[in-house]
Amino acid sequence: MAMATTASTTSITSVILEVADPQAAHRFYTAFGVDTHIRLRASEAHSTGFRGFTLALTASRPATVDSFLGAAVDAGATVLKPAGKSLWGYGGVVQAPDGTIWKVATSAKKDTGPATREIDEIVLLLGVEDVKASKQFYVGRGLTVARSFGGKYAEFASGESSPVKLALYKRRGLAKDLGVPADGTGSHCIVLGSTVGSFTDPDAFAWEAATSLTPAPSTASALS
Repeated sequence: MAMATTASTTSITSVILEVADPQAAHRFYTAFGVDTHIRLRASEAHSTGFRGFTLALTASRPATVDSFLGAAVDAGATVLKPAGKSLWGYGGVVQAPDGTIWKVATSAKKDTGPATREIDEIVLLLGVEDVKASKQFYVGRGLTVARSFGGKYAEFASGESSPVKLALYKRRGLAKDLGVPADGTGSHCIVLGSTVGSFTDPDAFAWEAATSLTPAPSTASALS
């Protein structure tokens, strides 16, 4: 495992989900409780199957995990993996009505208090074909590796303004963990705001310069 202690010079400034109906998506994410961490943008981009990423929430205890998952289901999410204990803790997976997959988990296996609506961390996991190659690509773009496990997983340090931490995982391994087939075509339906210029990574995930992230009121809701 490699460790890094220096701050990242490049980081995520925003996570934009491209959706067919921004108003409906806004209602869902407000009810889910993550509306302050993402942005929404109208898009008719075609996508089938697994979009190649997931957003993962970590919480302090199982009761909080259940609270978030319950709110998501009540707002229209589909359960992909019911909440339950695992080797690493407790968690479950849901898919939002817009197609985005969310994982909610905790390292704790027992409750030490009542449920809260507090999120400890949000991690964007990109499913990539070659973790080592993608890691080197992002290092070349100015990101700092915080943790790395060979060709299986890499996690980057996040800047102070970053709402979400970025991590890389093998695409097929990520799909298996989420309980979905790994196949998918078309748009990822996600765009990342960057502290540097616009670029596209080896797996076609798009980044935009932060200065270009002002959506038109008629076509998007900026949730920040």
